[in-house]
Amino acid sequence: MINVTHSKDIARLRRLALASQGLLKAQPFGRGIAGARKAVQHLGYVQIDTISVVERAHHHVLYSRVPHFKPAMCNQLLLNRDVFEYWSHAAAFLPMGDFRFSLPYKYAIKSGKTHWYKQRDTKLMNELLARVRLDGPIRSRDLEEGSVKRGGWWDWKPAKKALEQLYMEGDLMVSDREGFQKSYDLTERVLPSGVNLQMPTIEEFAEHLLDQQLRCHGVVSLKGLTYLRKNAALRKAVKILIDEQLSQGILEPVQLSSGEIFFIPAGGFEQPLPRLGDRLHILSPFDNSVIQRERLRVLFGYDYQIECYVPAAKRQYGYFCLPLLFRGEFIGRMDCKAHRKEKRLEIKTLYLEAHTGGYSSDEDKLFVSAFTEAVANFSRFQQCDSVTLSRVEPSHLTQPVQHALQACCGR
Repeated sequence: MINVTHSKDIARLRRLALASQGLLKAQPFGRGIAGARKAVQHLGYVQIDTISVVERAHHHVLYSRVPHFKPAMCNQLLLNRDVFEYWSHAAAFLPMGDFRFSLPYKYAIKSGKTHWYKQRDTKLMNELLARVRLDGPIRSRDLEEGSVKRGGWWDWKPAKKALEQLYMEGDLMVSDREGFQKSYDLTERVLPSGVNLQMPTIEEFAEHLLDQQLRCHGVVSLKGLTYLRKNAALRKAVKILIDEQLSQGILEPVQLSSGEIFFIPAGGFEQPLPRLGDRLHILSPFDNSVIQRERLRVLFGYDYQIECYVPAAKRQYGYFCLPLLFRGEFIGRMDCKAHRKEKRLEIKTLYLEAHTGGYSSDEDKLFVSAFTEAVANFSRFQQCDSVTLSRVEPSHLTQPVQHALQACCGR
């Protein structure tokens, strides 16, 4: 057991986690679409989200790790069959090589062991399936527009549910998408040849989760390994696997001063790690590095909640605050919105964490420089050509940050 109590050791553990996430090197996976492909393969999933206050989450996650990433590359990866869409802990792009690990959930829904919709309209599902088999891919938009079926019309809401049920059960896959308009086709027509279609055993699934999480997080917990998975048998299999690898010396436990226990590969604490640079990351609320909120709080001392689902009167920071990562620490959050018609990125408030203990003049300058560069790049990614900032907490940084943004981003 490694006891992590000194600040130097905690910082190293955090650096191991961030390096595994691809957030320390400038281009850990390469550039452009090839880099995006490798990033999805490494991370294991990229969450798809509809909120568009700033560029959508699946684009934002890849932008944070892949130089020259463009939003259109996500659909190109889908068309190239490098990724497929399905449910991880949420809707996600997943590596095509991991397809077989989507089968247990599909089977559970199809067999009635779990439910997507409680009531299945089997007749309508069969009609839709026959239509796709005969006429080719169907878009959700076709149903919204009252697309004719042979012998009559489909009612939109039941048809949309039936289409989603076929997708979740695995009979259909997303073959293409235009924004959030998806096209569905028969699974056998979407899957490339050579994809492993064998149902994994519970032990194989546990091994897959452990390998994936160690690869993309570096530092894992028993709870985090089965994050939002309700399968009791799977959780048990993961626990057995962890115990086996601990007894074999493949893994070693790490205990924080709080008593929380994590696991790392044996020798991982001493391995060489990338140095901390002065680049600041503006992350998505759905970024893989922050989505496990309890892990984030325990490991990084960063208490984060996305507040778009919180009633306005109860919000502490704002509708859509983005986590800020700088020199191995989550140092604050930025409440912002992209006004696309005006091509203006509005930063309503920049919040810096109180536990940082204030800023010296040199630290101020380093932060302001890094933040300004990050915002300039982020603004271009939003297709905005100007940035406005209302206030900063602590307030003594408002004027320096505003002046720096005006100099590089206009207004």
